[in-house]
Amino acid sequence: MHRQKELFAGRSENAGNGQAPKPLLTIYIMNVHDFKVVKRFNKQDVEVSLSDYKGKVLLVVNTATACGLTPQYEALEKMYRKYKECGLEILDFPCNQFMEQAKQDDEGINQFCSAKYDTTFPRFKKIDVNGEGASPLFKYMKEQKPSGHGSGNLFMNCLLWCTSLINGKSGKRGDIKWNFTKFLVDRDGNVVERFEPTVTPDKIAPYIERLLSK
Repeated sequence: MHRQKELFAGRSENAGNGQAPKPLLTIYIMNVHDFKVVKRFNKQDVEVSLSDYKGKVLLVVNTATACGLTPQYEALEKMYRKYKECGLEILDFPCNQFMEQAKQDDEGINQFCSAKYDTTFPRFKKIDVNGEGASPLFKYMKEQKPSGHGSGNLFMNCLLWCTSLINGKSGKRGDIKWNFTKFLVDRDGNVVERFEPTVTPDKIAPYIERLLSK
C-alpha cells in the first residue's frame, strides 16, 4: 500500500474541544512496492506484486541476451548466490528496445539464461523501458533517479548514449541508455542508486552490502 502523510494547519477548528485535528491534505507517497509486474510461468502470464519483496534489497536490471554486456549475467548470478541469504533479490526484466538484442520470446530467454549462465534469480516478462509503452515500474524508477553512476569509461558511456539516440529509444532526460542499467532499491522500496550499463556487478557490491547491513 501507499505510504500516507497527513498535513495539518497551524490551528485546527477542533482545537480546544478535545477532538483530534483533521488533516487539510493527505499525500500518498509511492515506492517500488506499490507496483505489479508480470512473470511468465508455465507458458502463462502471472501478475506479481512487488510488495512480495518488502524487507528485501532489490537490484532491478533491464537485460538482453545478444548484447556485448550479456556476460554480466554471470557476475549477477554470482552476486545473487553470495547475498541472497542476506536479503538480496535481483529482478531481471528483458528488453528488446536496443538494437533488438532480446529477440526470443520469454520462454526462449529463460532457456538461454538457464543453459548459458545457470541463473536462478527471478525473471519477468519482456518489457519496454523507454517511450510511451514503457513499464510503469521503470518510468517511476527513472523519475526517482534520472542519472546514475558511470563506470569511469567515458568513451564507452558516450558510445552507448550515441547508439541509443540513433536507435530511437532514448534522448529524454532519465531514459535508459542501454541494456543492463541497474537500479538499487532499499528494504523499504526506495530507489537509492542507479548504475549505468557499463558498471559491472562487482562495482555495485559495496552499495549492496551497506543496504544489507541496515
